[in-house]
Order: sequence, then structure tokens, then C-alpha cells
Amino acid sequence: MSESYSEIVLDHAQHPRNRGILDDANAKGYQMNPVCGDTLVLMLRIEDDRIAEARFQTEGCTASLATSSLITEMVTGKTLDEAMALTHEDVSEEVGGLPASKLHSAALVIGALQRAINGYKQSAAATA
Repeated sequence: MSESYSEIVLDHAQHPRNRGILDDANAKGYQMNPVCGDTLVLMLRIEDDRIAEARFQTEGCTASLATSSLITEMVTGKTLDEAMALTHEDVSEEVGGLPASKLHSAALVIGALQRAINGYKQSAAATA
């Protein structure tokens, strides 16, 4: 498990936050890394254009599990615009850096986040 991960990565990997199904989610983003096969389903409950709650289900490496856990904490309470402005660099920085071979895990969570929010906005626009 030690590809020189930060304490933050190891903590989130060993004690993931917000893991599991969010029954009342109104936004969901699925992302897969075609190279390594890691997958993430990010579920959000959005209220008044703000992320009220976030949960995840991930299958993948230590870094993917840790960044999935971390992104749920990063986005909870943010507006949709604030969440959409996040980058994989922000995620990598927040976990104290990632080995170059694991940067894909930060891109995985940002991709799932963007898919969830874009899907939510499309369905909201369709029902407006």
C-alpha cells in the first residue's frame, strides 16, 4: 500500500468517509478509468443549487478510494458552480500530493463530479 502516500491518503483509504449508497440522491456520476479499470459512482443530494450530501461507491486502488472519500468532504456545502470549478490538481493538493502513477485517481473523482452535476442540470432544465 505504500507508494509513498501522504498520511491524508492513507487515512481516507483506511477510514473512508461517506462510503455507500445515498438513497435520496438526485444526481449521480459514474466514471471509469479505462487504463486501470477503477470505477466510481458519486451520488449527490442537491438542494437549492448547493450540494447537501455526497456519498460514493468505488472499486479501485488505494488512491482512488482515498480521493473518492475526500471529494465527498470537499464538495459538501459547496454551490454547484464552486464544485464544478474544482480540478484534479485541487484534489491532489488536498490529499497532500499523489504519486505520478496515481494522478488518475484525482481525475477519476473530478470526472464523476462533473458528470453528476451536468446530469443534474440537464434534468433540471428538462423539467423547468
